[in-house]
Parts: sequence; structure tokens; C-alpha cells
Amino acid sequence: MPEYNRMQIIKRRFFAMRNGIIADTLRKAGLEYKIIFGLNLPQITEIAAEQPHEADLAEELWADRRTRESLMLAPMLYPAADMDSATAARWIRTAPTTEVADVLCLKLLRHIPEAIDLAIEAAGSDEEMVRYTALRLMFNLLNTASSPAGLEAGFPSPKEIAHIMHPFVKAERQAASRLTQTLSIQLLDEIEFILE
Repeated sequence: MPEYNRMQIIKRRFFAMRNGIIADTLRKAGLEYKIIFGLNLPQITEIAAEQPHEADLAEELWADRRTRESLMLAPMLYPAADMDSATAARWIRTAPTTEVADVLCLKLLRHIPEAIDLAIEAAGSDEEMVRYTALRLMFNLLNTASSPAGLEAGFPSPKEIAHIMHPFVKAERQAASRLTQTLSIQLLDEIEFILE
């Protein structure tokens, strides 16, 4: 029986769970990955639960820019305690799609201590996708601050976070970027509600 390395094992799991209908739909929607297996988030989360959570494996997956599922799995496998701010900033800059950015923020970035600073730094970028990721991270941070787990962990209050984020989100809303418009409106509404 052949021996497979970790990437081969993961790719074999992707292949076993592939969904051609979803893959075709994503391709028709304009996703430009060379390989799309068509897995949904619960399936990718299931694969993540079976794999070691190691930075080097996550980096290897993140480097696989050709495969959609590799980029979605990578943030689930990178231990938050091991991610430094330089690596996090690099991942923010290189998230290729809103789907990957959403998973990156939800599964990894909101759990690192420098998350607020990273979001603010990214909010000032000239690149639309980076600003989208900043807004998504801000949304996740507000949710974390409002949760019992966030309060127990000593996370800043939702009001403190909203106050910090408000000028950046307001500026993005006024920029009226196609990619960030809806998200900035939703986030600004949430922040203004918290600050009332």
C-alpha cells in the first residue's frame, strides 16, 4: 500500500467529498481557481477536525493558490497562538476572494491578540480586497466581544471596539466601494447601534 504525505491525504479527502454541481456553479460564478472540488464549509470543517493543527501544514495549504479548498482549510489548521502579526498581515494581503477572507477572519484572525490592530491597519489599504477583509474581521471582533466567551477572556467591550472601529468603517462607507459597500453599511449600522 502506498504511503501518502499530509497534502496528498488532504487532497484525497477533498476528492472523496467532491461535488461537481457546486464546483461547476462556482466556476460559472467566476471563481478562477484551477481546481475546485465543490466542498462546502461543513465538509471542510470536518476535514480540519481530522488533521493536525500545525502552522507548517497550514502554510503549505495557503501556498496552494490553485485550489479553493486548500485556501479555505488553511485558516482552520493554523494554531492562533502560533500566528504572529506579520504572518497574519501577509495572509490578509493575500486572501484571494471574499469567501476565503470570511473563513480566514472567522476561523483564525479573530482569535489572535493583535486582531484589532490588524483590522485597523488593513482598513487603510489601497486594495479593495484587503479592506473587505478588515471589515469582515471587525464584524467578527464585535461578535466575539459580545459573546460570553469574549467577556470571560477579558476581550474589550463591544462599545470599546465599536468606538475604535467607527472612523474606519465610516470612511469605508463613504468610499462606496463595490466590494465593501454592503458590508460597510451593515457594520456601520451595528457600530452606531452599539454606540447609542
